[in-house]
Formats: sequence, C-alpha cells, structure tokens
Amino acid sequence: MTTVAKTVAKTTATGRGKVDTKKVTGRRTLRFESFDEVLTDAEKMADLDGATIGNWSKGQIYKHLAKSLDMMIDGPPFVVPLPMRLAFRLLMMKRMLTHTLTPGFKLPKRAAHMVPDATSTEEGLAMLRNAVARVNGTSQRGLHPGFGKISQQQWDAFQLRHCEMHLSFIVPS
Repeated sequence: MTTVAKTVAKTTATGRGKVDTKKVTGRRTLRFESFDEVLTDAEKMADLDGATIGNWSKGQIYKHLAKSLDMMIDGPPFVVPLPMRLAFRLLMMKRMLTHTLTPGFKLPKRAAHMVPDATSTEEGLAMLRNAVARVNGTSQRGLHPGFGKISQQQWDAFQLRHCEMHLSFIVPS
C-alpha cells in the first residue's frame, strides 16, 4: 500500500471526517513561479484520477484558491489590527513569501467565507481559470489581511506559496 493510500485509509478509518492537515504525509512538493503554472497544475490534476489527502475535494481547493486570488485584487473584508500586522510582517512575512505555507492554519471566524462549500471539480476549476485571468490582467492588489499594504511582487509570491500548499494535497493515484 502506498503512503498516500495508507493516509487515505487511515483517515477513512477514523470516521471523524476531519484530517489533521499538519500531519498528512504523501503530499506533492510543488514550486510555482507564475499563476499560469498554478492553473496548468490544477488542470492536469483535475483530469487525473486521484484523491485529495486533506479535508477538501479538488473543487473546494480550486474554489478557495480562486476566492483568494480575487481577494488579492479586491482587498479583504477585514484586516487584523495594526499591532498584529506589524508583528506578522516582522516575524512571518519573509518566510511566507519564500517557503510553501505550512498546512493546518485555522482561519479566523471573520474569514469563514473563504472555507469553500461543496463544489464540483469543474465548477472550482472554472472559478480558478477566471481568477487567474483576472490576476494576469491587472497589477491592482488590495491590502493583505495579515501584512497590510504590500507590493504586487510580495502579494504574488505569497499567493503562489499558498497555491503550492493547497495543491500539494491533490495526489494522483
């Protein structure tokens, strides 16, 4: 049995329905330099048989990434208080722009809208295609909810690391 199959079997056997994504093994290692690469990977994974080894389906992952890219352009519905933004910038920003994000982050209740509901692979992929087209078509970037005002290059790097983390949970069988 492969590592991925063991993880899926173990998850199914617990019956809890929730996977501790900090402990999932068998994820893919990804590195994206552009949103076109993100979309190419998502399209490839959508067409392959395979499973997600986290809590979300392929469609939910694609929808979440699409919503995140749209938020990057339009701005977030909230930002954390200034003292926390300064601490985040000082303590976490450099790592989050250069290294794939660590799974298991719990979104605050104010960001519950970013957790996707049940979504088909096709619907999520269509949303991601639209979001990538929007991002590629503008240099506009809103505030980052945790870092505040950051450059287009920084926002893009953050989102690419975010995409790497989420897409790593989609593994071919």
